[in-house]
Amino acid sequence: MTALTSRSASSDSFAIVEAQTPTSSMTTNLIKSSPHLRRTKNSSQLVVNGKPFLMLAGELHNSSLSSAKYMSTVYPTMKYMNLNTLLGAVTWEMIEPTEGNFDFTELDACILGAREHGLHLVLLWFGSFKNALSTYVPGWVKKDVSRFPRAHITDDMGRLKTIELVSPFGEAAQEADAKAFARLMAHLKEFDGENSTVLMVQVENETGLLGDSRDRSRIANQKFSEPVPRELLTYLENQKTLHPMFEKRWPEFQDSLKSCKNESWEDVFGSGIAAEELFMADTFARYVGKVAAAGKKEYDIPLYANCWLNFDDPSVLDLSGIPLGEGTPTVAGGGAKAGVYPSGGPVPHALDIWNCHTVDKGALEFIAPDLYLHDYEWVNQQYRYRNNPLFIPEQKADGAGTRRTWLAYGTYGCIGCSPFGIDTVSMDEAEMNGWRRTYGLLSKMSSRVLKAQAEQPEEMFGFFFDEIDSKKAGKEQWKMTFQDVQMEVTVERSFVFGKPASGYGIVLHQGGGKFLLIGAGFQTTFKSTNPKSTFTGILSSVEKEVDEEGNLSTLRTMNGDETRSGAFMIMPTEQPDYGGFPIRVTIPARTYIAEVVAYSLAEEGDHF
Repeated sequence: MTALTSRSASSDSFAIVEAQTPTSSMTTNLIKSSPHLRRTKNSSQLVVNGKPFLMLAGELHNSSLSSAKYMSTVYPTMKYMNLNTLLGAVTWEMIEPTEGNFDFTELDACILGAREHGLHLVLLWFGSFKNALSTYVPGWVKKDVSRFPRAHITDDMGRLKTIELVSPFGEAAQEADAKAFARLMAHLKEFDGENSTVLMVQVENETGLLGDSRDRSRIANQKFSEPVPRELLTYLENQKTLHPMFEKRWPEFQDSLKSCKNESWEDVFGSGIAAEELFMADTFARYVGKVAAAGKKEYDIPLYANCWLNFDDPSVLDLSGIPLGEGTPTVAGGGAKAGVYPSGGPVPHALDIWNCHTVDKGALEFIAPDLYLHDYEWVNQQYRYRNNPLFIPEQKADGAGTRRTWLAYGTYGCIGCSPFGIDTVSMDEAEMNGWRRTYGLLSKMSSRVLKAQAEQPEEMFGFFFDEIDSKKAGKEQWKMTFQDVQMEVTVERSFVFGKPASGYGIVLHQGGGKFLLIGAGFQTTFKSTNPKSTFTGILSSVEKEVDEEGNLSTLRTMNGDETRSGAFMIMPTEQPDYGGFPIRVTIPARTYIAEVVAYSLAEEGDHF
């Protein structure tokens, strides 16, 4: 890894960690403010009841939050796994089964259940669009194609085909969706505003069009023949820079706009799919922006939209640990052609268009990637564009997914990561314990992580190491240089005599060459960048334990074998592989927290 500053135990140790926010009976003593985002040094953090909040989340299956009875069996397991937030769907068809008649009974019971267990919720509004379809709209919308026209695509034979997607060009559907969403948000303010059980709301889900690069309905054809809206062209022209993936596709685009006057989509963006995809992006973004704005007017808490990713180059896919079957990369990895992935969604090269109609108008706070098979770091970088906050609403729930969250929280200031299908993760004991360990540790260390994210992001980085025999093991070395103490820190996979294990963690510089190490399965080496330095070593190293208030105290003083006689500090796994070596040199991890002080010497004259 390029230097990031060029910006760049036993399982019993992990007891259930109480939620960071008190229950409703204690709210009278809290600051009465809705959840909101607060700007940090280079991003934003979620603030809940007046304090920064590190979201340790998981997304439920689509149907889970439709039943308070079902959820009553889920909450205890989520607490055991040390989650503090659950993402779950609220569907248009459920809250407005007949037009104008709203029913929030089941949703209210779910909110109360989460509150009782000290858990927060992020609600996912499945309105007009869910996974590039309209399967969650009410029946009265589905059946009335005169009022709510459908999108049309051409099939492989070139024939026009009706699909189950409400056309984003239909104003009646947009108005009805916005009305329902506004009603939902107004109800949340009334029912939950004093408690902040609900932290954020996602507006629609993986918006876009599948099967074709654009809607080919009559109204869509008419709109496509019209000039590109001047509002969009002016916005793109006035940006200091555009997203790197946009510029890669349209180099020198802003210079070319100076001569544009009433040009068509194909005149501006090129013929065929390129223009058609951005035409759809402009339309979907406007639609989502208006729905979101209607809701935010009723209850001003953070709103965001998520994205089904694409890929231009298959090399950005991370297929480690994936048993590939036919179609797997296409479905979970996105695809390389608009229509294979949802055309018009907020993929990296369309983010500027989405920002124009949503984020920059204050309707949404940010765009979030659903991240399964892509290179995790690459996607983190794409969605931190313009120092926007990073949130990952969907990701892998396996061990690889667990490890990658450390990179997101430590290096990219992530406000939350959320493995999908969290209510069935408990069926796999290894996965459940992996999240329990990671979230338990992050929860206990959250005050330090949040402080570094906000005030000194350049003093912290996260990393991971996959299983050594995975198809794409990833990086074997992560580096960061801390300029104020002229110290380069290198993180590698932890040394063992047997088979090296996977690893994960965060390194946090606390000043003066004192480093906090959090995690397992890695080792850190220190090297002075001072050209006069002749030696760098470890001055002291201790294992730390943390209490429920986040206070650290020394458990053991480490040296000798634990530091390979001063060469590096080992943060071992719970069960190091001794490889048949007769001496148990590497001790098992106990607390997964250590503090190391590195130092260097610059010998001169008679001393050298």
